[in-house]
Amino acid sequence: MRDTSPEMEQRYRVMLLQRSGVERLKMGCSMHATAQALVRASILEKDPQASPEALRRALFLRFYGQDFDPQSRERILRALELAGR
Repeated sequence: MRDTSPEMEQRYRVMLLQRSGVERLKMGCSMHATAQALVRASILEKDPQASPEALRRALFLRFYGQDFDPQSRERILRALELAGR
């Protein structure tokens, strides 16, 4: 779905590119932190007693789970489990 005109998209892009690389990096990090906080809240809403390990696993699956084949995904989940010990 595209609800923004090409002219406005171009204007927005020009405005972003006027910012320094550091400013753009900070914006990206801030957006990632916000997304992570929202996902974490969603996970805890469904399971308020979720352990830190369960949170790590759920965050990984939400953000990156579809990027890996099933075998790789399971290997990563096992590594996350071991890293939490």
